[in-house]
Amino acid sequence: MTTDNAENTTPAALDTVSTDAEIETPVQSVAESAESVTAELNQPAAAQVPAETEAVIAEVSTETAAEEVAAETAAPAASALADLKPKQELRGTVKNIELFGAFVDVGVGVDGLLHISQISTEAVKNVGDVLKTGDEITVWVRKVDTAQGRLDLTMIKPLGLAWNEIRDGMVVTGKVVKIERFGVFVEIGAERPGMIHVSELAGDYVEKPEDVVKVGDEVTAKVIKVNRKRKQIDLSRKAMAEPTVTAEADDEEDDAPAMTAMELALRNAMRGTEMGDSFAASKKGRENKKQALNDKRRKEQEELLNRTLQNRVK
Repeated sequence: MTTDNAENTTPAALDTVSTDAEIETPVQSVAESAESVTAELNQPAAAQVPAETEAVIAEVSTETAAEEVAAETAAPAASALADLKPKQELRGTVKNIELFGAFVDVGVGVDGLLHISQISTEAVKNVGDVLKTGDEITVWVRKVDTAQGRLDLTMIKPLGLAWNEIRDGMVVTGKVVKIERFGVFVEIGAERPGMIHVSELAGDYVEKPEDVVKVGDEVTAKVIKVNRKRKQIDLSRKAMAEPTVTAEADDEEDDAPAMTAMELALRNAMRGTEMGDSFAASKKGRENKKQALNDKRRKEQEELLNRTLQNRVK
């Protein structure tokens, strides 16, 4: 039976079977492809992002975070001329360029003057070589005149301590920048570092400055002398440990009840008597000393005279 059925199979039947198989195979492939695409579309978005794209996203996020930090730490915008103070840091836009300098808008309603001498610590011959209209720059307030509505600016960062701001007795904090055999130099924000002599480093004896401080150490000291002509600032750490003189005695006298005229006169009389007694005792002591000296000299003269007479008799 099986042989007969195989033999009775016509070519047409064979063609039909082959054609059905060929049709079924592409249909299955299309279905499988559709299922694959659907699975990919259903995956989370993060899984579909290539590694290169993730790197770009991370870089953009880092740049954005840096910009946000820079915006937060940028100089605060001013709102009025009267709010400005010397040495205040501002951001501004260059509005006009002139031969003598530039005018900068800092957001106070009045353009500040940036003189050519305040553009850089180095000599500037032409303002246009350094600045252009529309430039965003950082400036500091030099002078504010609210009466005349004038604002002077500078691009040179001002010193933390100007010479006219340094006073004897003021306490400063800075970092040790140099150590010498005779002392150390401390950067306190002035034009020049202050110097702490080796004898002013501590209350006890210091043989070498390196035994007390190192370069980079932050120290607090007191200004004990300022020489503006020579531009020297003498500092002392020892002075920081010295006790402060208090007016305890004065406070006690202030708390005591006021003395009457009679009590005051009696106290003065007693003081006068004490002073008189002291003076009398001192005077008597001097007289006694003088008398003793005279007696000694007289005795020596008598002895000398006696020896002379004895020699003559012999």
